[in-house]
Amino acid sequence: MSDTTAPESSPVLNWPAPVRRVIDTLALLGHPHNPVMLDDAARTAQQAADALGVALGQIAKSIIFRRKADDVAVLVVTSGDLRVDEKKVQALVCADGGKLSRADAEFVKARTGFSIGGVSPVAHALPPVALIDKELFRFDTVWAAAGHPHAVFRLSPDELVVLTGAPVCDVTVVATQELPHG
Repeated sequence: MSDTTAPESSPVLNWPAPVRRVIDTLALLGHPHNPVMLDDAARTAQQAADALGVALGQIAKSIIFRRKADDVAVLVVTSGDLRVDEKKVQALVCADGGKLSRADAEFVKARTGFSIGGVSPVAHALPPVALIDKELFRFDTVWAAAGHPHAVFRLSPDELVVLTGAPVCDVTVVATQELPHG
């Protein structure tokens, strides 16, 4: 497990602005756990899990989609070991056959205020439509990005619901089991 630096041991003023925004939002919402800075970047769920010494599924990854009808960001928070089913998300957030698309880095930065690899589930520049995957509830504790590829914070899935106000949904790809040949 990589060493982490808590905000108390490093002046918050020296932290990147997006991380300070997350710190302020968490404090405002009464969340008990401050972000920590990892020694190594955690741009992927696997990198974050490795740095924290936790299961891949305990990484609450934030995926941003673009709702085409109104150009709104759609935030899906899911377990790091699962893939988002875009059709399920589309059915939940797009009316009358509307479509979703993957968001590019420019759209993500403009709508969330975060760069890909550090998108927090809270403190977005513009409020997204948000969904939380029910599979996160397999774990008591999960870790989410805190505005920077080196910054993460600890929370429970229930706390994630409270912090985001997002509904809990089934938004992941169902694993198919191969049948034996013969």
